[in-house]
Amino acid sequence: MFPTSVTNEAQLQEGSDALLQVKDVEVIILAGGLGTRLRSAVPDLPKCMAPVNGKPFLGYVIDYFLQQGAERFILSLGYKQEAITEYITSAYPSLSVQFVIENEPLGTGGAIQLASKEARGHYAFITNGDTLFSVDLQQLLNQRKNCVCSLSLKPMQQFERYGVVEIDTNGLIKSFKEKQYYEEGFINGGLYLLDIPTFLSLGLPEKFSFEKEYLEAFYQTIPMKGLIQDAYFIDIGIPTDYQQAQTDFLKL
Repeated sequence: MFPTSVTNEAQLQEGSDALLQVKDVEVIILAGGLGTRLRSAVPDLPKCMAPVNGKPFLGYVIDYFLQQGAERFILSLGYKQEAITEYITSAYPSLSVQFVIENEPLGTGGAIQLASKEARGHYAFITNGDTLFSVDLQQLLNQRKNCVCSLSLKPMQQFERYGVVEIDTNGLIKSFKEKQYYEEGFINGGLYLLDIPTFLSLGLPEKFSFEKEYLEAFYQTIPMKGLIQDAYFIDIGIPTDYQQAQTDFLKL
């Protein structure tokens, strides 16, 4: 359904356990955001429940992971959680899913940490319920060797909404650059493969930003990699991109 990048043979051979498949790895979806910037277009709904051609955006995110072979999901919920649980149980009655509830906003890092405590496996895919980046998940999984967090990076041109991530020739993160206008660069697409035990062992606070207080704070001391995938990407966090999704998803 969604176009993805192509995995080459060399990348398939990389990794500590070639037998680990997408179906073996849980998917943590952050779906607790307030969506204040989208409130004018989608009032009274969690951001991930914004309808795109009559279907909640979250449904497209789940369908993408199912298409890639994922079988188990953990959803981190907060704002208007009932709308999400009712939708999932109705639209995906056979889905293997666990709901983790934030009693108060914990930030992206706190939400991931809370959900990670419920994960059964060593690794988990992490994504946002209001973002779709149709990367090749097996390719992301195959580059986990000597790495505790793998970031999916999207090449972009002429943008200022996102910061830039730089990597070296081995794919290791070299730097994170702040948001400003860039002619071109690689942005963090918000889809990760995370080593759960290592992440939890850091003893991070209950509330924190995954981007600022984990990625940017630890990339120089904990090996993190970036994988460039020029696949479809959209973040519906602002009205213009939400409207763009209405057009793009007509083609699916």
